[in-house]
Amino acid sequence: MRPRLHFEQEHDMFRDSVQKFLTAEMAPQVDRWREQGHVDRAAFRRMGEEGYLCMWADEAYGGLGITDLRFEQVLQEETVRLVDPGFFHNAHSKLVGPYLERLATDEQKARFLPGAVSGETVLGIALTEPDAGSDLASIRTRAVEHEDHWVLNGAKTYISNGVIGDLFVTAARTGDKRGQIGLFVVTSDMEGFSRGRHLKKIGLHAQDTAELRFDNIRIPKENVLADPGRGFTYMAECLAVERLMSAITSIAHAQAAFEVTTDFILERRAFGKPIAAFQNTRFRMAEMRAELDAVQSYVDRCVTLANNDRLSPEAAAAAKLATSETEGRVIDQCAQFHGGAGYMDEYRIARMYADARISRVYAGASEIMLEIVGRGLGLGERDLT
Repeated sequence: MRPRLHFEQEHDMFRDSVQKFLTAEMAPQVDRWREQGHVDRAAFRRMGEEGYLCMWADEAYGGLGITDLRFEQVLQEETVRLVDPGFFHNAHSKLVGPYLERLATDEQKARFLPGAVSGETVLGIALTEPDAGSDLASIRTRAVEHEDHWVLNGAKTYISNGVIGDLFVTAARTGDKRGQIGLFVVTSDMEGFSRGRHLKKIGLHAQDTAELRFDNIRIPKENVLADPGRGFTYMAECLAVERLMSAITSIAHAQAAFEVTTDFILERRAFGKPIAAFQNTRFRMAEMRAELDAVQSYVDRCVTLANNDRLSPEAAAAAKLATSETEGRVIDQCAQFHGGAGYMDEYRIARMYADARISRVYAGASEIMLEIVGRGLGLGERDLT
């Protein structure tokens, strides 16, 4: 890991402890996780025991009360580098958890957060539908209000932690106006909840992705998060940090691929010398090193902005766009340097190549990120001719 002024001594000490834990307890399980198609629930419990889940949660709920995002950044960087990007504890803690942090009442937090912090309750978020991906305002899953409860019907797809998850923050239409959405806490033990297919992906084999179905689920009003008509606004508020976490993951994955490839090209030989000795190899590696350092600096800057509650949607979208595109280019070049080995699943770079492809799609496709950044420049839907 290259030194970065972004971190202080306490973060470096935290990194050392994370590295030891992940290397000893999580890394040896990766091949089995990838084979079975999901991380063991026991892995979440061990993370909880170490205090690594929902670190931001108040001590009253079992958390550490750590709101400095740099600790989450360190944890995610080392998970990607030492374990596997398919271990989606970051989705549990920093994609789903913040909805409970920001929107839940004290009573709801007392019910939901202790299990999330301990790892006994695995969190997921149910937004995407077969006909509604990035356009969340067009979702069809519907919740109808009754006197003391809501009735939920619909289906979701591409849900991370969908196979092993216990609690899903679920978006559903609550009215006929576009974007009139509520957020409901659905637990897997509710009558009418079922899981569909465990979806088979070309990459991220350690991470479970599934379909979810809701058939006349009776949702108590105590499971509604904040105003049931403002869910679209709440999702928009949480998306900036979600996209920043995606950016942290993408640049960490690209950095790890660079390290793997550096070791490989120093050993692989062609025409009697290591391929690292060829000018083309050195130039391509130098280009990648410069790009990685530049993009990493921007991500670190965005983390600082997020810590000060100043991260804009446009900055987060730019970070997500830059890192996912960089990840794709870097890992493609790294696979090229591996030659035929880069296409063999037994080599890590081949698995990284497949794992990286989804980064330009989830948490908002690159095209959507371009639209957000472009509109931030004042280049919206007006005549510029």
